[in-house]
Amino acid sequence: MNFNEFALSKGFELLQPSTPGGAYQSVNIRGNIIYLAIQFPIKDGEYLFQGRLGKELSTADGYKAMQLAALNAVSQLHYKVGIDRLEGINHIDAYFQASETWDDGPKVVDGASELLLTLLGTKGTHSRAIFGVHHLPRNFSVGLTLTATLDR
Repeated sequence: MNFNEFALSKGFELLQPSTPGGAYQSVNIRGNIIYLAIQFPIKDGEYLFQGRLGKELSTADGYKAMQLAALNAVSQLHYKVGIDRLEGINHIDAYFQASETWDDGPKVVDGASELLLTLLGTKGTHSRAIFGVHHLPRNFSVGLTLTATLDR
């Protein structure tokens, strides 16, 4: 079973990688470390889950948004590097924009963490940091970056 089929068997369809929105590479490899540019909840060119968590969007919406951002990250890694070349995910940085009183960041970021573990198994084990920010591009509710290590 190839990785696309495996992802489908877990209920996730890999997405075609989006193109960078500026003068940078979405995947940058230095030595055996992969740096992945920020991924947003975009599917088929459509911007999804825009707004503030706790205001226009619920915590459950945020979970789905972060899950979609992580699916975009896995898709980038699959199509531009090859999942079979990964030793594993090192660390994720998760960003969200929310109302002043909303405080469920860890629950939202579990959308990314759980997707990585579901699709990558032990290769998906990672540390993480969560950042509440005032504004994300295109009014996205969440964004996700990660680093990973190539298998030697």
